[in-house]
This record gives sequence, structure tokens and C-alpha cells, in this order.
Amino acid sequence: MPHTFPADLVQAQRDWYATYRQLAGTSTAPGSGGTQATVLRRRLVRLSVQVTAHPYWTTIPGTAPAARMELKQLAWAEEPGPEWDRTGREPANRPWAGGGGRAAAGG
Repeated sequence: MPHTFPADLVQAQRDWYATYRQLAGTSTAPGSGGTQATVLRRRLVRLSVQVTAHPYWTTIPGTAPAARMELKQLAWAEEPGPEWDRTGREPANRPWAGGGGRAAAGG
């Protein structure tokens, strides 16, 4: 069942993905800007809280898990990045896909 998400919730999920991509491209080696990685991690935590604690989730008690996936897919589809491959399978590098690393709560 399609859900109608509030604009601020969709934007927070988009921002989460953009921040996740930025963090993935940031080196944490000594002397390479570890401060930037810390800033991005903190932003991911804030966005995770913003997404997961949004009041919208209390309005759909029985379908929240399915709605969360729908929100993730909606926000991801609007972000630049790898598309579905020709077989119809989703790329493994999506934050919620297996094998692509552990995503934070909001992701």
C-alpha cells in the first residue's frame, strides 16, 4: 500500500543518504581529515533520530516496517547513484541491502 510521507521526513531520509555517501568517501586515516568524518557521523546520528522519531510513524502502527522500506526506496530513487541492474535486482551497495556494510538506524 503506497504511503504519503510528509515532505520533511522524505527530505531527512534523502539527507541521510547524502551524508552516508559523503562519509563513505571520507578517509579516517591519521592526518587525513578525521574531523570531517566525525562531523558526518554526528550528522548521521541526528538524521537517524529525525527519521526514526518522526511523528508520522505513530499514524501507521500496523504497517510501519513496510512504510519504512517504502520511504527508503522513495528517497533513494530520487538520489543520484547506481540504478537497478538489468536483471531487476537491486545493487548491493544500497545502505539497507545485505553486504553493503551496517547502516545506522535512520538508514
